[in-house]
Amino acid sequence: MSVDTPSDIPSDAPSDTSSREAASPTTPRPSTWAALRPLLLRLHFYAGVLIAPLLFLAAVTGLLYALSFQAENVLYRHELRVPVGHATQPLTAQVAAAKAAHPEGHVTAVWPSPEEGATTRVLMKAPGLAEDESLAVFVDPYTNDVRGALASTGSSGALPLRSWLSSFHADLKLGELGRNYSELAASWLWVVALGGVALWVGRRRRARLLRPERGLTGRRRTLSWHGSVGLWAVVGLVLLSATGLTWSRYAGENIADLKDRLGGATPTVAAATAGGMSGGHEHHEGMVMPPSAPSALTLDQVADTAREQGVRASIQISLPTAGKGFVVRERDTEFPVHLDSVAIDPADGKVMDVLRFSDYPVLAQLTRFGIDAHMGVFLGLPNQLALAVLAVALMALIVWGYRMWWQRRPTKGRALGVGRPQPRGAWRKVPLPVLLPLAAVTALVGWFVPLLGLSLLAFLAVDALLGLRRRVVKAS
Repeated sequence: MSVDTPSDIPSDAPSDTSSREAASPTTPRPSTWAALRPLLLRLHFYAGVLIAPLLFLAAVTGLLYALSFQAENVLYRHELRVPVGHATQPLTAQVAAAKAAHPEGHVTAVWPSPEEGATTRVLMKAPGLAEDESLAVFVDPYTNDVRGALASTGSSGALPLRSWLSSFHADLKLGELGRNYSELAASWLWVVALGGVALWVGRRRRARLLRPERGLTGRRRTLSWHGSVGLWAVVGLVLLSATGLTWSRYAGENIADLKDRLGGATPTVAAATAGGMSGGHEHHEGMVMPPSAPSALTLDQVADTAREQGVRASIQISLPTAGKGFVVRERDTEFPVHLDSVAIDPADGKVMDVLRFSDYPVLAQLTRFGIDAHMGVFLGLPNQLALAVLAVALMALIVWGYRMWWQRRPTKGRALGVGRPQPRGAWRKVPLPVLLPLAAVTALVGWFVPLLGLSLLAFLAVDALLGLRRRVVKAS
């Protein structure tokens, strides 16, 4: 993410017209890369100057979010951890203790203690909570003592600190309007990252691509650090961009539609108990079902049945709703992941359906891995450390980019000025057989990622107006 032009192109480079006039008829036709490079430099410059503040904000909030996992373990240790006892109490008794402590809540799911010394979470719908929130009541599995209750959000069970930071990262706590900031940042991140790598590799200093050069000073030293660190970080930054767009407001809809068309929709276990409903991992959410009969099963029997089907790693038991049975899902995102699920009939305890993660379409598996990695729940601590490192790297790249912009400023007559972009007219140097497909791909990407397309059009409009103003001033 550079906001600079390279050292071998001076800030007062001649315009395209003067270059053509100076060239002799025998000058060989420039290569495609030589023709594309000025255009890429100009795009990289404007994206770096104008979008970098949003990227920097996303990196700062993302860093805070990545650190929130370990902060939760410290801040909510009383709710999350208990002394290891001799034997665990039945789940039914643990849920009864939670209901006695919070009679205003309606139990929707239970997360049995996943390991020794961890509490059981009883999730409830309760007054005063947002639609996507549940009241998590923490129960000591050895004594049935209630250790506390906290608001919980999402499938990962984010507690108040992480939930607040997640929302702050996504929308700056500004609601739907704030989501535009994160989508705009994610839309441009892959563009400036890949463009920066192309420019860095195009310098043809392959021996020094992966590490900064020694002995350099000034802007060349800054550029060396910017290029080398950017090359190391590019894969992670592109993945963050792609996964961030999957749940964005506008591009996310297009991505979801494309994924469905490619057969990559995420399946769900068939849990419907109504007569005549077919199985086969179908998604019946939103259908009106007759109320289920009261279950004669205990939660412990449900958990035992799930374990018999191989669903046993860090499980979540969702209680029956109208027309549906128990659904037991695995929540273990450590490698190898355990994300199987099973549906159990509440009337007789029979298994209605089993869905293995290995049966997911490959695209659905990759989507799940990508989103979990972006959220910091894939592989646990290593994932969170990687997110933190990427956030710091992105902040450093942006600071170096602005520093190069400042270091390339004119020093005579305009000491407070800044560096200028690649001169206008770079697109005229691109051969037509390359320019037309490039324009078509740009239009397609701009349609698929709307905020990228709209902001690019805004850049072009502003740039054209500035050029027109300069010509008018010169003419006068």
